[in-house]
Amino acid sequence: MRIDRIRQNYDIKLEFVQFPLHPETPTEGKTLEALFGANSEQIAEKNAQMKELMEAEGLPYGKRTHTYNSRKAQELAKWADTQVNGDAIHDALFRAYFVDGCNVADKEVLLSVCRDIGLDEKAASNVLESSSYSDAVDADWKKSRAYGVTGVPTYVTGQSGIVGAQPYEAIEQLLQQTGVEAR
Repeated sequence: MRIDRIRQNYDIKLEFVQFPLHPETPTEGKTLEALFGANSEQIAEKNAQMKELMEAEGLPYGKRTHTYNSRKAQELAKWADTQVNGDAIHDALFRAYFVDGCNVADKEVLLSVCRDIGLDEKAASNVLESSSYSDAVDADWKKSRAYGVTGVPTYVTGQSGIVGAQPYEAIEQLLQQTGVEAR
């Protein structure tokens, strides 16, 4: 993956900042046809484009039919980032959503993700029930708006950023323009 290559070649600290992608989506989700105002043929085309982009990155991609509200998943991810080996949640949530087509607004799905990567399921359940990381996600959303984020992924360093699945060279150029030196 590009970001792994960047981490190998540059001394950077990677920080995941949550972004409100379709926050109006109900907990039960919404079909992609409804989200994009498209027909099934157009959705198949969008899925094929995404699959191609993901494969270029070395990432798996399943056939998506729905979008789901990711707010609770974001709260859980903020908590997981405070746990030993908690950064594994980002890849696990990616797989659940983009490969397996799981509803990442569903508490049982989220607890299953935690269980699969070895995070404390009871603690995760408490985080989801209490919304104890809601303020942290709100702060990230505010930071995302301040950065001018319009999509994911967005790469930001210093006061500069680029949006979208960019080639390695574009990310490297961003780092160099902001004074980050190669190892």
